[in-house]
Amino acid sequence: MYLNGGELNGKRILSRTTIQSMMGNQNYKVWGEDAENYYAMAFGVITQRGADKGGNGSAGAFYWGGYFNTQYFADPKENIIGIIMKQTQEETGDDTSWKFQLLVGQAVND
Repeated sequence: MYLNGGELNGKRILSRTTIQSMMGNQNYKVWGEDAENYYAMAFGVITQRGADKGGNGSAGAFYWGGYFNTQYFADPKENIIGIIMKQTQEETGDDTSWKFQLLVGQAVND
């Protein structure tokens, strides 16, 4: 729904303005305009500054994770969705999610 601006199989489910509101920066005053990402209503979103840093996806890409370190990301510009399912509890120092996202991004071939 988010990748397609509120449409599913060509049928509008959520309005364009609903998607815009849900994807909007909900903590601007906390991190300011120089942040590499921000939090929308449902997930983190990469800013242009974050995209320029590299390895995080395009500006507007969004991500979130779960308790046992299952994580996903979606990049509307590249039309990519990535999901990694892990079963690790607590902080482990495991950076496979970031590496997975980086490798998926590197596989984009125009």
